Amino acid sequence: GPYAERAGYDLMIQAMSGMMSITGRADDQPGGGPLRVGVALTDLFTGIYASTAILAALNVRHQTGKGQHIDMSLLDVGMAILANQAAGFLNTGKVPGRQGNSHPSLAPYQDFPTADGAMLLAIGNDGQFARFCAAAGRPEWAQDERFATNTLRVKHRETLIPLMGELTRTRNTADWITLLEDKAVPCGPINDIGRAFEDAQVQARGLAVTLPRNAGDGIEQIRGVASPLRLADNPPVLRNAPPALGQHTDEVLRELGLDEARIAALRAQQVV
Repeated sequence: GPYAERAGYDLMIQAMSGMMSITGRADDQPGGGPLRVGVALTDLFTGIYASTAILAALNVRHQTGKGQHIDMSLLDVGMAILANQAAGFLNTGKVPGRQGNSHPSLAPYQDFPTADGAMLLAIGNDGQFARFCAAAGRPEWAQDERFATNTLRVKHRETLIPLMGELTRTRNTADWITLLEDKAVPCGPINDIGRAFEDAQVQARGLAVTLPRNAGDGIEQIRGVASPLRLADNPPVLRNAPPALGQHTDEVLRELGLDEARIAALRAQQVV
């Protein structure tokens, strides 16, 4: 395409794809304006899509004996991960905007204040809403003609959300989570990364790992995140931390057939 020779950076792609236009609070809200996602989303997803494409191409090669070229574009991926927001625009012509932590087609599905901070409610259907109302002591809300279905709740969210906010402020986050989890109402705390790694589920899954490092620079180990791939028969094994810059250069050059004198010459010439 016309941008084939341009550099590709995650922030630029988030801006070009429209991702930033749907991330953050509305312009008329405190702190409003377009925001980037907190990690390099399109970089990461492009790698994941690329690995899927490689596996598909390998499967075809096993069947046909032929390999093939794979064309991966950051912008292609940036558009693809717009997901329901892109589908909504393509089918209605309505350009979605920023709406903070709320959901364009579900309500209540956002953060709510509590007595000691905030929590997240992810109510995705009418049954969950009815169970929330019963647990919270407001069963009449589930029968209210403004809130009885998700479609109605989305339509009347400007009325519903403030009512719910007044209610959620009456208990602390932990109390709400204990109450609502018992009723199968999706909810959770809004953790920072430190608290996330202290979470019981994160610890039970062993998501923080310590990896040995033999780079000769005094750093003997590095902590990282475990692979989320959990295969029953051949799970991935993380044996070592990422190497230091140039740690394996000599080893790779030897595998390419260079002798010690040639490697030394390349180093003297600052080629490697």
